[in-house]
Amino acid sequence: MTRVLDIFEFIDGFAPFDSAMDFDNVGVLVGNEQAPVERCLLALDVTLDVIEEAKSLGASLIVSHHPVIFEAIRALKHDSIPHVLARNGISVICAHTNLDMAPFGVNSCLAEALSLRDLTALANYESKIGPRPEGLIGVMENVCNCHELAALVKDRLGCAGLRYLPTDRGIRRVAICSGAGGGLIGAAISEGADAFVTGEIKHHEILMALQHGICVVDAGHFKTEDVVILPLTKKLSENFGGVEFIKSKTCTDPMKYLV
Repeated sequence: MTRVLDIFEFIDGFAPFDSAMDFDNVGVLVGNEQAPVERCLLALDVTLDVIEEAKSLGASLIVSHHPVIFEAIRALKHDSIPHVLARNGISVICAHTNLDMAPFGVNSCLAEALSLRDLTALANYESKIGPRPEGLIGVMENVCNCHELAALVKDRLGCAGLRYLPTDRGIRRVAICSGAGGGLIGAAISEGADAFVTGEIKHHEILMALQHGICVVDAGHFKTEDVVILPLTKKLSENFGGVEFIKSKTCTDPMKYLV
């Protein structure tokens, strides 16, 4: 019999929960660690639709990337997501920044999707268990221009649309940080990146990139992180033969693009 705790400990083995950033909230955030698991749903986020999907599948566990409880709960309403989960006996394991920075993790899966090689840390985060790579930098097989890089990202991540900052520079060395990684633009500049691919970047960070002639590709938070869910589903399936792991079909990018 596989328990929630067994799956937690397996994830902890390659993405230690103690390596999560200080602001984060990770681990078994809802439910019973000793509860048996026969079916598990994986999703980037736990939404009401994802809970309904888990119920319809008979899944007693959801593994999500984003924390289902992030800030202090001051009231537990009957229609709140934690209450609905508990009411339906569904446990949740959340692996957030610990999974971002893991060797098999979000940034690694993003780099693989873009066929980057010779990867090194873009910057290091000093976690409780030592330095962890906050973003990655690697090289492309062939030099391309900004438009070609943006088109590659759009195709490989299945983006409905994206925005990018063009430059005249030939692109070979590419820095990446999934999700809200715009704050690492300074590190990308320091490490000599020709381009920076992320999921969110602020205006002043775009201006910094423009000043230094670095191409930026903003592919959206969802698409730069959802890239880990299917590989994680496969990894768990390979290690727990008695449990069915299923990637959510209802957890999709809610953003639409008008051009």
